[in-house]
Amino acid sequence: MSLEDGRISELRATAHPLRLQMLSLLTGAELSAAEVARELGVTQANASYHLRLLHAAGLLEVAGEANVRGGRAKKYRHPWDAERPRGDSPASEEDRLAYARVLADAIPRRYAERERGEGRARTLFTDAELWVDPEAWERVFDLVTEASRLFHASARPPRTEGTVRANLSVAAFRMADPKGGAR
Repeated sequence: MSLEDGRISELRATAHPLRLQMLSLLTGAELSAAEVARELGVTQANASYHLRLLHAAGLLEVAGEANVRGGRAKKYRHPWDAERPRGDSPASEEDRLAYARVLADAIPRRYAERERGEGRARTLFTDAELWVDPEAWERVFDLVTEASRLFHASARPPRTEGTVRANLSVAAFRMADPKGGAR
């Protein structure tokens, strides 16, 4: 698929573990491909390729350019939109499922990188497939949305003094009734 193909969906572009990491990294920072490569431990060519895909999909913007050893390097950032949560994308069902798989696959890697030690291991896992009243569902959804917005809005460049590296992975959705009954 060419970078110019305007039909690249946002979710398809993020359905790759490295690109998902890049979006997180660039939420709180403006970085070049070389800086992203160093931060994520990949080659600059690999980082540059994935950054161009994310940019072509409209998920990154060029935040400026910097002089680097006689050349120019683009600085990218992810303009996270608090008014449009990721689930509102008009992507296909196949793209949404691919994104869900990448998100689920990222959790074990991130969990393995968690901070350990007395008083430092604040961890929360919640998995629930429940029947709740619509008001409770709406309130939970609003609270989770608020937490996600706060988390993204608070993002800073990697290793900024006074910050901690943290993870928030959320999937919240209403489920269909398997028997097709009243809801």
